[in-house]
Amino acid sequence: MPKVALEALCASKEAFLATLAPIYEKSPWVAERAYASAPFASVTALAAAMRDVVAAATDAEVVALLRAHPDLAGRAALAGELTAESTVEQQRAGLGSLTPGELAEFRRLNAAYREAFGWPFILAVRNASKRAVLGAFARRVGATAAGERAECVAQVHKIAWMRLLDAVAHTPAGFLTCHVLDTARGCPAAGMAVSLRRVGDHGDLPAEYAFVTNADGRLDGPALKGDAFAAGAYEWTFRVGEYFAAAGVPVAATPFLGDVPIRFGIDNPEEHYHVPLLCSPWTFSTYRGS
Repeated sequence: MPKVALEALCASKEAFLATLAPIYEKSPWVAERAYASAPFASVTALAAAMRDVVAAATDAEVVALLRAHPDLAGRAALAGELTAESTVEQQRAGLGSLTPGELAEFRRLNAAYREAFGWPFILAVRNASKRAVLGAFARRVGATAAGERAECVAQVHKIAWMRLLDAVAHTPAGFLTCHVLDTARGCPAAGMAVSLRRVGDHGDLPAEYAFVTNADGRLDGPALKGDAFAAGAYEWTFRVGEYFAAAGVPVAATPFLGDVPIRFGIDNPEEHYHVPLLCSPWTFSTYRGS
């Protein structure tokens, strides 16, 4: 389904609710109350307004919001009775293709969790694996009630954020940059070949982008920006072995580091993501910079 421009959504309450009522699972009151803060300058601002609505809700409303979510791989999922949004999310995590043993484990954990807390286990599963989901499930079933309620609310907001990005055209303000530092010689890594590729389904955008770092060890401009800068998984590949060989830095006959891949995620396409690499022939490190 095509994304709707934020300006068009804010034009009327009817348009707003028609698109955003499903963002919080079976809880259209969140979108309805958030509309009072319209218009919104960005999807980030819209998400913040919806979080504020939940924060101001009564205790009963928050519990009802948690209880509106389905069990993971539960009866509703098996019967095909989930909302369209929950169906896609559970399928992307592989919960529609469980082995009999995995299904039995989900049933056991679902029952234990509901008995302990009174609402279903909630996890933003869209970008998680079955192993990650089961690991979190087994850990959290033994949590405190207060801690688990706070965790569930945080997960509800994550789910809502990903649904918003699917439904609303974001402001093309975000961009991606990188910077490579040669820690063996204490200088910028000039002239290093770098490539960027998208991991998974990103539509018809280019599969890979190629760059060479400048004298400052940076790219001459953003690697991605505007409409091309979308949420999802990406991978930088830094040609570290080629760079040190060309620089005359001693390396082993079979270089310890050749190509260095760094897989990372873009969660908010309205923000700046900076991925530095610090490297020598023997080690590398990275982090999200600014």
